Amino acid sequence: MLYLIRHAKAGNRSRWTGDDRPRPLTDKGEAQAEVLANRLVDVAIGDFVSSPYLRCVQTITPLAERRGSEVRVDDRLAEETGFDGALELLAQLPDGSVLCSHGDVIPETIAALERRGCHILTEPDWRKASVWVLTRDADGRITEAAATPPPGDD
Repeated sequence: MLYLIRHAKAGNRSRWTGDDRPRPLTDKGEAQAEVLANRLVDVAIGDFVSSPYLRCVQTITPLAERRGSEVRVDDRLAEETGFDGALELLAQLPDGSVLCSHGDVIPETIAALERRGCHILTEPDWRKASVWVLTRDADGRITEAAATPPPGDD
C-alpha cells in the first residue's frame, strides 16, 4: 500500500500575500495532521515524501516523527506539476510510503492511474486531509485506489 494525502487545512489563499510556498496549516490543519498521524502510524513504514510547500510538509511531519523518520521534499509533488512526477514517485517508493501533495496534482494522478487500469473503489474525495490508499500488485502496478475522508468527517 501507498498513501497519497492532500495537505491539511491551510490559511486562506486569497488572504495570503507573496509566495504561496510558506503558507502554513491552520490550527484545524495541525489537528488534522495529528489525527492522520494516529491513523497511519502503524502502516506508514516506508518513505515520507512531500511537496515543497510548507502546508504539505507540516501535514505529514507528525507521522514521520512518530515513525522516527524525516520528510523528504520532492518538487514532483508541487502544485501545477501535473501527474507524471507523482506517478514516477509512486513507482519508485517502497510499500508503506506516504506522499503529500495538492488539490490539483492528486485528482490528475488518480485519473492517470484509472486510465492505466487502476480500479477506483470509492467515490473520489478531494477534500483537504483526505487520503488515497493505493494498492499495488506483485509487479508494482497500482491496481486499486480508495479514498478515505479527512479527519472530522468520520
